[in-house]
Amino acid sequence: MTYNPNRALLRLSASLLLLLSLIAYGVSVSGVDVSVDLLARRQAPSSAFWFGTDSLGRDLWLRCFQGMTTSLQIGLIAAFSSGALAMLASSLCAVNKTLDFIVRGVIDSLLALPHLLLLVLICFTLGGGKQGVILAVALTHWPRLALILRGEILRIRETDFVMLSYRLGNSRFYCWRHHLLPLLLPQWIIGTLLMFPHAVLHSAALSFLGFGLAPHDPSLGLLLADALRYLSSGAWWLALFPGLILVGLVLVFDQFARALQQLWIRIS
Repeated sequence: MTYNPNRALLRLSASLLLLLSLIAYGVSVSGVDVSVDLLARRQAPSSAFWFGTDSLGRDLWLRCFQGMTTSLQIGLIAAFSSGALAMLASSLCAVNKTLDFIVRGVIDSLLALPHLLLLVLICFTLGGGKQGVILAVALTHWPRLALILRGEILRIRETDFVMLSYRLGNSRFYCWRHHLLPLLLPQWIIGTLLMFPHAVLHSAALSFLGFGLAPHDPSLGLLLADALRYLSSGAWWLALFPGLILVGLVLVFDQFARALQQLWIRIS
């Protein structure tokens, strides 16, 4: 397929605008108190309740967007924390062969373990909650990005200008700060952004399985878990709308990151 920079720029702008709109609306309703109304339990979508109501009569529209805001917070913090770990691990690989061997062994060990099982074990050990979910996602998502950055570091380190800098007596930290880091940052930013959809999905999966946020916290994973109990009674909206928002959020952010990646490849 022929690369079209105008189309890529349009995708980037549209996805960024949609993301900012979703974030702005989610933040605006995050502090709204969603009251319980037992007389309005499991009402289907209507003009009064666009997404219907949940098992406690709460407005599902507000609950969905409050849950989306929580997922955004967890996803962003976890993704950038994981990205920082990936940068640290890959940078250690450039110090000497011993550290490279140790870090590579840790990465291979983490990649060999079942991903979801590792997430559940870490989150359970940390006691769940928002902090537990963030740490569990952050500690399990950095290895693949670290491998990519490690390969780039080893390639850049052998270039003529870096070798010349070493021979001029510059320290390893100086070479990393002034030669390696500027060339790594674009890949690190794009790789971290591409981790965000995975972070959102896995944080929702933890809450869905009961290892994540507390039941009273707004969460798309908890909304989907609650919906399972009432699907057989015909309350389809309880699963449909949280699921659509979760998938839509992931797809929009993925489109934004991939459009940015295409533009950067074209520019560089």
